[in-house]
Amino acid sequence: MKRLLLALGFAIVASNAFASGMGVSFAWGPTKKCFDPKSPPITVSGVPAGTTKLQIKMTDSSSSYDHGGGTVAYKGQTSLPYGAFHYKGPCPDSGTHFYNITVKAVDSSGKVLASGSASQPFSSK
Repeated sequence: MKRLLLALGFAIVASNAFASGMGVSFAWGPTKKCFDPKSPPITVSGVPAGTTKLQIKMTDSSSSYDHGGGTVAYKGQTSLPYGAFHYKGPCPDSGTHFYNITVKAVDSSGKVLASGSASQPFSSK
């Protein structure tokens, strides 16, 4: 019985955590090395009802460089095309760096409803 209650409790916590999270993925697509000002193609899923805009930010986890980001009006789309907003694109000094993109779903009052992130490598070559 104890195990059943523990499993049930874990399932409830996991389902609540999943409900508050959003799926995010991206591919570099046509992104050019060294500060391409156009954002890469980004895909989102699980965006909650009431979302009016997506706030996006990219950082280089290999060097802690903040590449900035942008805000995009949300009208139910699941993908943001290359160049949906302007930022400072990837420019690793050497080797491969890992870049994190975080997307926040925001309502009309500015409240963050959910967020998600993804990471991809980008090579200096």
